[in-house]
Amino acid sequence: GCVLEGKIYPFGEIARTENCFRCSCSRDAMRCCSLFHTPIGYDKENCKVVFNKESCDYDVVQRSDASKECFVYSRV
Repeated sequence: GCVLEGKIYPFGEIARTENCFRCSCSRDAMRCCSLFHTPIGYDKENCKVVFNKESCDYDVVQRSDASKECFVYSRV
């Protein structure tokens, strides 16, 4: 298998790792890509970015009240 961040994964396709990556494990290499998109366009003064491991995505919430979401107009 392959080792990623101290955890062993079997050869083949891995739909989702513990840290939200999709990977392909072969005898030669392990190739991974993220399942999330990083927000870059939002009100940085009044909002903050928090990683949500359950949804494998970033939540953008108000700094003053994390229960309220902020509008995101661009992700990469």
